[in-house]
Amino acid sequence: MVFGHNTNLKLGSNTLHVQTEDRGATLALIDTTVYFQGRVLHRRTNNYHDLLPLNEDHQQVLKLRVDEQHRTVLEAIRSGELPLAIPQPTSASANAAPGHSHQAAKNSEKPPAVLVDPPKLVLELLNARSWLSGKQATLHVAVKEEGGASISGASVSAEIEGSSGHPPFSGQTGDNGQATILFEMPKLTGAEPALVIRAAARKSTAYLRFSLRAKPRVPAV
Repeated sequence: MVFGHNTNLKLGSNTLHVQTEDRGATLALIDTTVYFQGRVLHRRTNNYHDLLPLNEDHQQVLKLRVDEQHRTVLEAIRSGELPLAIPQPTSASANAAPGHSHQAAKNSEKPPAVLVDPPKLVLELLNARSWLSGKQATLHVAVKEEGGASISGASVSAEIEGSSGHPPFSGQTGDNGQATILFEMPKLTGAEPALVIRAAARKSTAYLRFSLRAKPRVPAV
């Protein structure tokens, strides 16, 4: 079962379209995209590798995650927490006098511009089961286009939500589309700590979030 949401959101005089969809178990991604007149203004992606293989219980958890990601993006837009660069009309078209609009259009007949959406990014943590050894974190990440082509020169950053104020750790992908980020785990202070990885390239972004759970202590015998 594939879950998703589509919402038209009024922001001032502009209408945004927010779409969240489960990309299916093959990709295991929850993808949220914010559109304005066909242009992509923002994209947020989370994986759900921890729910594979999907069973009835995992599907219920997946639905809740899809619902929560869609709601979170909508609230971030409404509150202004998520800034969006909405294209504005050009000054020439905005200031043109009503009586001269037809003549101006006739004198500037040009082929319409073709808008090409930036490629969707797929961000993957290659060592999701072994990235932490003691206090040392080693993140091996890969950034690709949705079609599978590796992306070099992508900016990648990682941070621990719920830690004691450390700035994001950053890196850049090489020719193979991969990057390695090394850092020492900061002290966790929040109630729900998480590893957050972001990638940006070619006007697109991708996002991964992994909840961190402390290992239960084994009682001494």
